[in-house]
Amino acid sequence: MIIGVPKEIKVEEYRVGMTPEAVAETVRNGHEVIVETNAGIGIEASDADYEAAGAKIIATAEEVFENAELIVKVKEPQAIECARLKPHQTLFTYLHLAADKPQAEALMKSGATCIAYETVTDHQGRLPLLMPMSQVAGRMATQAAATALQRSEYGGRGTLMGGVPGVRPAKVIILGGGVSGTHAAEMAIGMRADVTVFDKYMPRLAELDVQFSGALKTAYSLPSYIEKEVAEADVVIGAVLIPGASAPKLVTKDMLKTMKPGAVLIDIAIDQGGCFETSRPTTHQDPIFVEDGILHYCVANMPGAVPRTSTYALNNMTLPFILNLANKGSKKALNDDRHLAEGLNVADGFITYETVANDLDLPYKKPEWLN
Repeated sequence: MIIGVPKEIKVEEYRVGMTPEAVAETVRNGHEVIVETNAGIGIEASDADYEAAGAKIIATAEEVFENAELIVKVKEPQAIECARLKPHQTLFTYLHLAADKPQAEALMKSGATCIAYETVTDHQGRLPLLMPMSQVAGRMATQAAATALQRSEYGGRGTLMGGVPGVRPAKVIILGGGVSGTHAAEMAIGMRADVTVFDKYMPRLAELDVQFSGALKTAYSLPSYIEKEVAEADVVIGAVLIPGASAPKLVTKDMLKTMKPGAVLIDIAIDQGGCFETSRPTTHQDPIFVEDGILHYCVANMPGAVPRTSTYALNNMTLPFILNLANKGSKKALNDDRHLAEGLNVADGFITYETVANDLDLPYKKPEWLN
């Protein structure tokens, strides 16, 4: 199979779909890999590194899309990339369609088979291809919050995360006790902040209590509880995930009026529409906006700022699926692996993931060729 790796074109996105090491393993399995020139520059992987791994360097993205059967990316395809897709091709990348109807419609129009990293499952029902980026985003969220709190940077409250003896630490509220929320909590506790994690699943709250030996507080996620805690918070990190669906809006615009001026909202869920009512996507170039005196950090590709860590962490998880798709062909691979099939979001001109179809009010249809 011919596997294509185009250079990412989303603003401030430095990750790449495959590392040279992943390319080498794919070539060893008998496949051809074509890589757009300079695709790996953000992870310090040169064209020569890819050629040494057995890849063929291609001058333009158009040529990659024209010749590849399987296209491996990181971020959702931009409009120009959607227009290049053909019905015989398979796209394997993050899609986050529930927050992006134009992209969904463009992928439907392409006729391509589109598999989303974020809805592929494993035997435990987890999301293994989302996990590494959730880990990175969770840790980065706490770093971003600590910086935003500084008065000199963005006009934050001027509060040190961990305080000092005699001065209380920052109060950090984390909405969601999943992978990203847990890693955000780990970093915040390491900074000696006062941390509370909200979740609706009591067994998860019990696990967090044991995991952190009581170093964080846990709270059941009810609107009245959240409203009270948000009003007292220095930082609120939104880390709620409903697989494939839009994120619930847990912090309303009215709540902002009760918050301390200069407090910080970090929305990890912005790829899925965000879990704050006032959220809108931002970029690493201009990451923060202020509304009602509250700082909002809503960067839609947070892990893109640390591309080496992110790309290698992602490839550790995606490579087995890439090999499976290449070795068997996409239809057989999807039929043989129900967990990979959970990642199928678009095929034959239809949305094939029911939650996405419902959220976007688009037609849902399971492919006739899928078991």
